[in-house]
Amino acid sequence: MATNDRREDAPILTISVAAGLAGMHPQTLRQYDRLGLVEPQRTRGRGRRYTLRDVAILREVQRLSQDEGVNLAGIKRIMDLERELARVRAENDRLRSLAEPGHRIFAADATGDVVAVPRGTRVRRVSTTSGGALVLWRPPGR
Repeated sequence: MATNDRREDAPILTISVAAGLAGMHPQTLRQYDRLGLVEPQRTRGRGRRYTLRDVAILREVQRLSQDEGVNLAGIKRIMDLERELARVRAENDRLRSLAEPGHRIFAADATGDVVAVPRGTRVRRVSTTSGGALVLWRPPGR
């Protein structure tokens, strides 16, 4: 993780500072927290602490609401879909990295995660109810 990434994720901003940076009233941030649009970290005394990434999210919520006319339920759905897309892209990148030369079969392990099986390793085809591996994909011609 780059130094800049850690700084963006450091929960250092109080609600009044985060609200000022986002151009909003602190009560708006409380409402967005209740709706799950932004989820600040909490201090031991339950005070909210925002990150620079949270402020960027708040600005995007404001842009979608004011410039695009999207209601808060729509914004929440958009943000959920964007998080899911990021998760799927990360999983796709992980699988792509497993497909490097030397791997020939993808299989599901006992937990259901997709794993690469090195060349020359045999995978038993077993019913998934018994917790065994199941071949999911084999490159054509191999």
